[in-house]
Amino acid sequence: MNRFTCQLCLTVCLIALSLGSASAQTCSVTSCHYSIIGYREMHAPVKAKDCTACHVQKNMVHPILGGKSWDLVAKVPNLCVKCHTPFGKKNVVHPPVKEGECLGCHKPHGGSGRFLLDVSEDQTDLCVGCHDSTPFKQKFMHGPVAVGSCTKCHAPHEAAEKALLNAPVRNVCLTCHSNLATSLKEAKIIHKPVGEGPCTVCHNPHGSSVNKLLKKKMPDICLDCHVKMSKKLAGVKVPHKPILQESSCASCHAPHYSQDKGLLPFSEMETCLFCHGTGKLGTPPLRNIKKDLDKKKFLHGPINKGECKACHDPHGSDNFRMLRGSYPAEIYVPYVDGIYGSCLGCHEKNLLKYAETTIYTGFRNGNRNLHYVHVSNKRKGRTCRVCHEPHASDGEKLINKEGAKFGAWKIPVNFVISPTGGSCAPGCHRAFKYDRKTPEIYKLKK
Repeated sequence: MNRFTCQLCLTVCLIALSLGSASAQTCSVTSCHYSIIGYREMHAPVKAKDCTACHVQKNMVHPILGGKSWDLVAKVPNLCVKCHTPFGKKNVVHPPVKEGECLGCHKPHGGSGRFLLDVSEDQTDLCVGCHDSTPFKQKFMHGPVAVGSCTKCHAPHEAAEKALLNAPVRNVCLTCHSNLATSLKEAKIIHKPVGEGPCTVCHNPHGSSVNKLLKKKMPDICLDCHVKMSKKLAGVKVPHKPILQESSCASCHAPHYSQDKGLLPFSEMETCLFCHGTGKLGTPPLRNIKKDLDKKKFLHGPINKGECKACHDPHGSDNFRMLRGSYPAEIYVPYVDGIYGSCLGCHEKNLLKYAETTIYTGFRNGNRNLHYVHVSNKRKGRTCRVCHEPHASDGEKLINKEGAKFGAWKIPVNFVISPTGGSCAPGCHRAFKYDRKTPEIYKLKK
């Protein structure tokens, strides 16, 4: 400051003193305090040109080289609460507020943003001045965090909730996620953490390296609670492939709520056919079960009830096709005890044990057990699927009228049923009849 400027400033101040007050206009008339009235958002006393609302003169000479001729009316925060309602009555108080450091966030004369903050709508820089910036630099960001709207969820001064939240966690989330709030009221089944706990049990509120702001990738986050499932999947030989993919558990289960058991997004059958009903997914493509079922006259019992899990374990199994019980992957496997558990778990367990019977099967010629003949053949025992379709068929007893798949060929069965037996003329042997009451007699050719 040169000598002329100093004398001008002193003259202006003496004039102001002679008038008995100091205003923003007189204080900023020179280059000394001109910046005070240059803020976009000004402190109310500054805007009203009332400097003495906060400042008091303690020396008639102004300016004083190396000294101060004006002081604050009171120290912060006592100065601030002369106009502003004091904070500190709620359970959680922001540390700067608790310590009376109002100027840690607010500018005393004005700022570039609202509330005397030196930020605009994006509050990130202000908050990370004290808070760890790591959550604000994740691959996936919560919307309000991404644009710096910290006070959308948090109260800046004090709150009744932990982490200075504007309301309980669940309420804060549902304030924006209103569609979820409506759906939860109408849902028959609600995921336990959603119904009883805060959203932050599963989600990071600021940002995450995992999609959907999850704290861990799936299935890990699910298995933290579903411990039995965790143990099962750890050693399973044939896991359901979606579990190993990015969407994992959410491929089949709705994470928040559902109208169906097991938090399935649709009925059990619809959920399975969502993938197993296109003939396009997978390499090679999954079999189009929806097409197999379409307009079929006869449905396998569980299918008729809309159930897939009666035979298949939806998460994984040690068995072929994720079956709940044992069943051979090969087409020719002679029966031994325990190898056909998947079918015999529901069907007569002694169906294949005895060469002769009058009670364990209706597929017999007199007492001769024809299931035993076909499946227990030590040289070429046929699996159930050589004759029967596992899901649906137009033929009685789920026998495929078009023929069971045998490589590139379909084996015709030509099955005809009668009141006491039937006949078949398949591609694997000549035509035979059978009758439970009056057995057909077949002589071996010489």
